[in-house]
Amino acid sequence: MNILIKPIVAEQDSEVALIIKTVGKEFGAIGEGFGPSDPEVEQMSQHYHYNNKSIYLVASLDGKILGCGGVASFNESEDTCELRKLFLLPESRGLGIGMQLTQACLEFAEDMGFKQCYLDTLTSMTAAIKLYEKVGFEHLNQPLDGTIHGGCDVWMLKKFSTDSGC
Repeated sequence: MNILIKPIVAEQDSEVALIIKTVGKEFGAIGEGFGPSDPEVEQMSQHYHYNNKSIYLVASLDGKILGCGGVASFNESEDTCELRKLFLLPESRGLGIGMQLTQACLEFAEDMGFKQCYLDTLTSMTAAIKLYEKVGFEHLNQPLDGTIHGGCDVWMLKKFSTDSGC
C-alpha cells in the first residue's frame, strides 16, 4: 500500500470538506464550537500556506483521499501551533495513515520553529487520543486561552525538544 501525503490543492477542497464534515458528524462534532463548522473548511487550500507557517495535508491512495490534517499557528503565536482537523475515513483507520499525517504535521511545525503543539478533540475519538498520546501529547485540564472550539472536551499539548545538539 503506497499512501501519498501532499499539501492540499484547490481541486481537493470540496472532497476534503466532505470528509471533515462526515467524520465530524460521525463523532458528534456538529455545529458551533467544533472544527467541522469552521468557515475555513469549505476552502482549506486557501487558508494553509508555507509563508504563514501552516500546512494542510491530504493522504490518498490511488487518487482517493482517505484522510487529512494540518497545523498552523495557535492564535498567531510564534511559539505555539495547533494540530487541526485531522480526520480519517472509516475504511482508512488502523492503516497507520493517522500516524503518518500527524508526524508530517509535527515535523513541519518543528521545522517552522514552534516550541509546542496544542490540540483539542472529543472523548469519543478514542483512537485519535491514543495516537496523540503515542507521539508525546500530554493531557491538559483545560483548553488554552483563545481556543475557539468550545464543544471539545479533551485538550492536549506536545512540547518539542529544545535540545540544540550542542
